[in-house]
Amino acid sequence: MALDFLRPSKWALEAEETTFAKRGWSNKDMDPVPLRLRTWTTWNYVTYWVSDATNLAIWELASSMLAIGLSWRQALPCIAAGYAIISVVIVMTGTIGARLHIAFPVLSRSSFGFWFSYFTVLSRIVLSMFWFGIQTYSGSQAIYQMLKAIWPSIANLPNHLPSNANITSSGLLCYVLYWIIQFPFLLLSPQKIRWLFLVKGIVVPICWLAMVIWAFTRVPPSTGLFAQHATISGSQLSWSWLSALNSALGAYASLSVNIPDFTRYAKNEEAQFIQPLVIPVVFTLCSFAGIAVTSAGIQLYGEVLWDPLQLIDRWDNRAAAFFASFTFVITTIGTNISANSLSAGNDMTALLPQYINIQRGQIICAFIGGWALCPWEILASAQSFLSFMNGYTIFLGPFAGVMITDFWLVHKGRVDVPAMYDPSGRYRYINGFNWRAVLAILVTVGPTIPGLIHSINPAVKVGNAMHLFDIAWMYGFFVSSIVYYLASVLFPAQETFVDRLISADDAPMGILHGGNASPVGTIGSGKDGEKTQPVEVTIEAK
Repeated sequence: MALDFLRPSKWALEAEETTFAKRGWSNKDMDPVPLRLRTWTTWNYVTYWVSDATNLAIWELASSMLAIGLSWRQALPCIAAGYAIISVVIVMTGTIGARLHIAFPVLSRSSFGFWFSYFTVLSRIVLSMFWFGIQTYSGSQAIYQMLKAIWPSIANLPNHLPSNANITSSGLLCYVLYWIIQFPFLLLSPQKIRWLFLVKGIVVPICWLAMVIWAFTRVPPSTGLFAQHATISGSQLSWSWLSALNSALGAYASLSVNIPDFTRYAKNEEAQFIQPLVIPVVFTLCSFAGIAVTSAGIQLYGEVLWDPLQLIDRWDNRAAAFFASFTFVITTIGTNISANSLSAGNDMTALLPQYINIQRGQIICAFIGGWALCPWEILASAQSFLSFMNGYTIFLGPFAGVMITDFWLVHKGRVDVPAMYDPSGRYRYINGFNWRAVLAILVTVGPTIPGLIHSINPAVKVGNAMHLFDIAWMYGFFVSSIVYYLASVLFPAQETFVDRLISADDAPMGILHGGNASPVGTIGSGKDGEKTQPVEVTIEAK
């Protein structure tokens, strides 16, 4: 029986007929979202972003800017500018998902090539797992503060781990508890999890506002926040500001790439147009809360407590500590699911669609991202946290640049959705690789690698190359866009051009709406640019 349990056939998903791919190249979660499941409204996207803005990492990012020497006057405009920029990118990629109703792993095939797109997918999976571990560790610290408020002696539990482990025995216990509490939420579908975002978007801002009021009551702004000044100057200040801006961009650079995973559920394109209005406002306000409370903590405790849970650890009011920590538990669960586990689940469906759906992908992420990585090492200091934030933007900026340029400028929105599910289709390019995208990635990622190496190991000197790393996302996004556009215009991939958008609603009527359908669509340009004849597509629903 045990051997039978290990057979791949036991783990295979229920076979489904799909009009978009032969068996083995898609499953129910990878297919375009049918009309009946396009339920996300404008209000859902507002609550989604309010929920994501009330994120422990956003608080820590703003607070850590004070830790590296910036004042609130420099940090806040930096944050506002970063989120304003990334919100425009998010709505541009989000509109693609809302229009085509497909997830990022499928969409990326049209610009990167069927097989090269797996590089972007694997990169996103790795990043999601890292972030999952980081958020899980942050959530475990909130659990520790809750337990400490109830059972103060937990602080005196003997530690059997070495001092350089950056985690204690009690910390590891809380990590296990939080991981177990979080796990059931990973089993909810994207349709149901949006209600968690609504609850979080209401409860957490109330708590954060209360913490700001507490900060201003204990330390009036005139002697606290407004009196705080930068501790660095000159060129060091300039590059630190740009590095902080890059970190603000990096905080949600991942969602700027894979936001189609969520916008594909939109009732219509207009439902997600609210994002550029909501994102800069709510993220800046939430960042201000982190800056205000951290600034008060400097006056009260004599150090920069950029992690709010370390600040809560110094509170004498155990009830306040418990409820504040409880809201941070909710915060991390919501963010971990929306930004990390769901992203990893969507991406993993593209790797093994016969065996992995979104739910199974989230479970895999929980085990690998939750245990194989060591998030407490990344969060050991403010500088290492910013280095990590900067580090992965060297890939995400170019990814977003290529996707946006390909869809909006090169193909002008005229793509072939069914062909994205065919490894031998029009998006095969050359052996599954779009060399134009490869070139754009090499040109942008290569020059930033020395800076990444230095951020990991400061002993390695790279000179001024470090400055390019400080603006990695901006450099990667804009340069990759220019390189990709020029390569596509000078050497167009004629086989990928079509006369009009061939969407999911054109071809797979039988699956999306039930019943038979035989739509006729113009497939577009051939490899030599000549127009092909209309092709009749006959589809039978099983």
